[in-house]
Amino acid sequence: MTFSTIHALVLRNLYLYSRTPVRLVELVFWPLVDLLVWGYLTVFLQKHTGDSFPYQITFLIGAVILWDILFRAQQGVALYFLEDVWSRNLLNVFSAPVTNADYLASTYVIGFLRAAVTSILLSVLAIVLYSFNLFELNWSLVPFVFNLLLFGWSLGMISTALIVRWGPAAETLAWAVPFFIQPFAAVYYPIDALPPAIRWIAEFIPCAHVFEGMRDGLKDGSISWINLGKATGLNVIYLILAGMLFVRMMKTARERGLLTKFVSQ
Repeated sequence: MTFSTIHALVLRNLYLYSRTPVRLVELVFWPLVDLLVWGYLTVFLQKHTGDSFPYQITFLIGAVILWDILFRAQQGVALYFLEDVWSRNLLNVFSAPVTNADYLASTYVIGFLRAAVTSILLSVLAIVLYSFNLFELNWSLVPFVFNLLLFGWSLGMISTALIVRWGPAAETLAWAVPFFIQPFAAVYYPIDALPPAIRWIAEFIPCAHVFEGMRDGLKDGSISWINLGKATGLNVIYLILAGMLFVRMMKTARERGLLTKFVSQ
């Protein structure tokens, strides 16, 4: 892994935003729509239920912000790859002295930056529009956010590996993969709300424990060490497995010439 190579790859991607500012719309528009929809739903429910309104429902806004962190981290990895596909630059990148570690590290940085931009924007708007302050968790939120980044990177590597394996026809997986697990991720509701028959699935999804921990933290301001431990342990496993899958698919693609499919499409 070479820092100068990673730095160059990151700058190459950032220049796309500076030279084509319209790309920033994608970072702002959809997260803003989600925040407005869930935020005003929360306001509506609060007005029509009064004191009987369960406190958990106010966490919908926090869930929107945290889910977007995971989604943007995943998109940072998957779309980074697709940008090279769409610009027909993929072969140029992998014919250069760029290792898998260099490439993945640069996608992690881009994913982190994308998540940082949208999460800060949504957090500020949540305070202004709905008086919801996610920063009330203070430093206790940091390890949970870091776990969301880790899981987002894992999903991004899985998405990219599947696209490499199945070719341009599988490009929609760059957006679809996170939503495959969302029903079981306990984003907007606790794990206990799931039917017992499928509740076990959530136990194996790191972000489900993150959202459970977020709800506990906003409730009493403490860190849920059990949920944090489960999320971290699962993330380590998924990150290793996703990395192995990515490296394996890239090796196979080089041996079989699969990368040429993205150039000739």
